Amino acid sequence: MKSFDRHDRLLAIGLSALAGYVDAVGFLATGGFFVSFMSGNSTRLGVGIAEMSGNAAIAAMLIGSFLVGVIAGSLIGRVAGRRHREVVPLLLAGLLGGAALLGDFQLLWPAAVLMAVAMGVENIFFSEGTEVRIGLTYMTGRLVKIGQMLAAALAGEDRWGWIPHVLLWSGLLGGGAAGAVAFILVGSDALWIAAAAALVIAVVARKPMAVAPPPA
Repeated sequence: MKSFDRHDRLLAIGLSALAGYVDAVGFLATGGFFVSFMSGNSTRLGVGIAEMSGNAAIAAMLIGSFLVGVIAGSLIGRVAGRRHREVVPLLLAGLLGGAALLGDFQLLWPAAVLMAVAMGVENIFFSEGTEVRIGLTYMTGRLVKIGQMLAAALAGEDRWGWIPHVLLWSGLLGGGAAGAVAFILVGSDALWIAAAAALVIAVVARKPMAVAPPPA
């Protein structure tokens, strides 16, 4: 996070909040499955296999959907080139809007599949080639980084280096709380809010082009 400018840090926090929001909606709508946190679904897959439960198939479906999103986002990002940061949020908005529409027709599991695809797409926003510079839908590694930076601060090194990482984690936390409240209040219609937020991010992601000064 230290190497990112203020604009990109704000985008990262916003996208992390969106991931938390969508994951909370998905978690409540599906009764305990995740649409962005695939480590949790992997654990559920393992437990489901051990118990020979149908939950294993659900977890596998969501993991596969997430992977489809990563693959699709990566391929579209390659085609879009330098404009991929504008294209990815638009694709994200379309997928979340589609999930919201399916939710309106009480098609829960197809909606969950689209949500998982959308969260896979989101992780491509800060990608460069095959490298993802910031993971936006998972925070275990970020918490490790917070611990490392706090240890560095206690050792008298970078005093405030932990703050950007805490802000990113807080984005996911705050988004999760907001998503839970929204789902309790309006059910799957909460996804329309997520789709609108993705459109806002698409606008914010467009950095203004530098304008050359007029000739003297």
